[in-house]
Amino acid sequence: MRGIRVWAGLLGLQRTVVEDGTTGSEGEVIVSVRPSFRERDRCGECRRRCGRYDRGEGRRRWRALDLGTTFCFLEAEAPRVSCPRHGVVVAAVPWARHKARFTRSFEDQVAWLACNCSKTAVAELMRVAWRSVGSMLERVAGEARCRVDVLDGLRRIGIDEISYRKGQKYLTVVVDHLTGRLVWAAPGRDRAAVLAFFDALGEERCKRIELVSCDMASWISGPIAERCPDAVRCVDPFHVIQLATDALDEVRREVWRQARKEGNKQLAKEMKGARFCVWKNPENLTDNQRTKLSEIQKTNGPLYRAYLLKEQLRQIYRVSPRKAEKLLDGWLEWARRSRMPSFVKLAKTITEQRPGIMAAIKHGLSNARVEQLNSQLRLITRRAFGSHSADALIALAMLKHGGLCPPLPGR
Repeated sequence: MRGIRVWAGLLGLQRTVVEDGTTGSEGEVIVSVRPSFRERDRCGECRRRCGRYDRGEGRRRWRALDLGTTFCFLEAEAPRVSCPRHGVVVAAVPWARHKARFTRSFEDQVAWLACNCSKTAVAELMRVAWRSVGSMLERVAGEARCRVDVLDGLRRIGIDEISYRKGQKYLTVVVDHLTGRLVWAAPGRDRAAVLAFFDALGEERCKRIELVSCDMASWISGPIAERCPDAVRCVDPFHVIQLATDALDEVRREVWRQARKEGNKQLAKEMKGARFCVWKNPENLTDNQRTKLSEIQKTNGPLYRAYLLKEQLRQIYRVSPRKAEKLLDGWLEWARRSRMPSFVKLAKTITEQRPGIMAAIKHGLSNARVEQLNSQLRLITRRAFGSHSADALIALAMLKHGGLCPPLPGR
């Protein structure tokens, strides 16, 4: 077998002519290559064959996978071509992505490792800079998105936001309920981020959306009503119960403040220690907490009524849709005449959100899949010891949870 064929097979090169192999001054292996005839003079952006512009900056090197413990580089000319669409750009090469200083197989291996271990471990194993890992993830994910339409076939989706860094840094994420895959993510937590998703989805595919689960934020519900008028919006049950718990806690704090104002230190101490027994679900209470709740029932009527209001609201998600509607009617009437401002305000909010709440009960849809994905995104953020770039985090999330992760080279 000829030596050049050995090099081509060893490095996994395709559509490439191997010219020579030498050793550099520091012991690294340098393999001289050139694109095959059919791969010459193509635009680096669109790979369209174009006229050559000039020779560029001469010969250039790309880092390849190590040969054992030895560094390996591909070396070739890097001419520029004149593309009618993208202007003067560096010509494409078959062994590397555009604007990359690493080969495809090298970047694919880095992407696979990043999906399965920490970024620090990847950087140490592959002997690259920590920030270079993020850039490679963006290129690999960007190319994979061009090959696979992750937005195709969406019918039921969930929209939510996740904080990925201190300083109010958020991502807006969209999940397909049928497959559980992450299908879209973008920096920000505002109306523009949601509209950007529907722009990417397109008018025709927006019409096919049947159900959308989300919280009660107007920056999500507004774009849904505009772009998907036929879709049914399902309000996430967790956020509804969370509002009831917040209203309950407001009543508890008011009782605590009133007790302190009147100098009743004993009652104030008891109210401060009663947080968990009124927050927790009845089936999860300890014996001491049940005793504490019984004392509240005897000594503090307003707080116990607030507790019962919170628990009755939970019950609408445990019965059939028909019974849930009647139970919700009774709850709203009780909350409106409770004379507790926090629950009167909550009753107004739930009245406004009632169609979405009942839709969630009818279709059995919640943001549980989205919250599960958010937990996994926080895990990969911690595993990477934080992400300074939202684009790098999105690329890693799409590779890991969007089904875009490439296989290991040669597998």
